[in-house]
Amino acid sequence: MEPTASEIRIDAAPLLRVYQDGRIERLLGSQTVPPGLDPKTNVESKDVVYSQETAQSVRIYVPGTVVTSAQKLPLLVYFHGGGFCIETAFSPTYQNYLNALVAEAKIVAVSVDYRRAPEHPIPAAYDDSWTALKWVASHYDGNGPEQWLNRYVDFENVYLSGDSAGANIAHHIAVKTSKEKLDCMNLVGIILTHPFFWGNEPVGDEVKNPAVRAIIEGIWRLASPTTSGSDDPLINPIDDQSFGSFLGCKRVLICVAEKDILKYRGWYYCEKLKNSGWDGEVEVMEAEGEVHVFHLSKPCCSNAVAKVKKVAEFMNQGKA
Repeated sequence: MEPTASEIRIDAAPLLRVYQDGRIERLLGSQTVPPGLDPKTNVESKDVVYSQETAQSVRIYVPGTVVTSAQKLPLLVYFHGGGFCIETAFSPTYQNYLNALVAEAKIVAVSVDYRRAPEHPIPAAYDDSWTALKWVASHYDGNGPEQWLNRYVDFENVYLSGDSAGANIAHHIAVKTSKEKLDCMNLVGIILTHPFFWGNEPVGDEVKNPAVRAIIEGIWRLASPTTSGSDDPLINPIDDQSFGSFLGCKRVLICVAEKDILKYRGWYYCEKLKNSGWDGEVEVMEAEGEVHVFHLSKPCCSNAVAKVKKVAEFMNQGKA
C-alpha cells in the first residue's frame, strides 16, 4: 500500500516531523517577535540582511547607554540552538536572553539567523554563519553598510557564542577564523553553552542512556543526512588529532548543566583543550540541578541570572 502525503516519514518529536509529501511541521521554536526597544532593559535591536543571496538576516542589539558614549564596545556574535532544525534569531526566547545579556555586559550583540535543516542540510548552517561573520568584519574600518556596527563596535574585542547546536557552530567558526584569517577582527574568546558535540565512544555517563543517545544521533542524521556518523568531525571535533591547534582565540568559557547528558562532552572539551598544546585559558561553569538550555526556558531563575553575569564578566575581563 502506497503511503499517503499525510503520513509521517520522519518523527523527530519534540522538535519536528517530516511528512511523506515533504511538508515539515516544526513543533517548537516557530514563534517570532519584532525587533525594537525593550523597555525593561533599555536595549534596542534591529534586523539587517547580511546575505542577499540567501536573504538571511542578523538581529543586532545595542545597550541604551551606547548612544551617549563615544566608547566602543565588545562584540558578541551569537548562533542560536535548536539541533540545526528549529528556532531562529528572531524568537522571543533569544530576544529575551540577548536583551538581558547586552544590558548586563554593556556589549553589542549580533544574533545570526541561518538556514535550517532538513530543508537546508549541513553544511548550510556553517556556511551562513561564516558569511555573517565576514559581513560583520566588513565594518571594521567604519565604512560598512550598517551604522550601528560602524559606530559602536570595538573589533579588537570580539567573541563568538551559542547554545547547543549554536555552540557547535561557534567552535567551528572559531577554528575557521584561524585558517581563513579575518585580519580586521580580533577574536578574543568563545562561550559555548551546553555544546552539541557527540561521538561513537561514550564519554562519562552517556553510556547509561542508550535511548537518549539514539535520539541525539537521530537529530544529527536529520540535520546532516550525508554524515559519516557520530565521529564526523563536525559533531565530534574533540577527538580530532589537531583539536586545539587551530582554535582562533585564547579564552574559552564552557557552560554545562548537571542534568544535561551533553555536559560530559563539555567537560571533555575542556580536558582535551588543556592537553592539546593550545596556548590559552579555558574554564567550565556547571549549573547544579539544571537541564539542557534551562537558561532559555527559565531566564529568571538564580542559575540563569548567574550565567548571564558570568558571561558578562568573562567578556569584560577580556577587554584590551
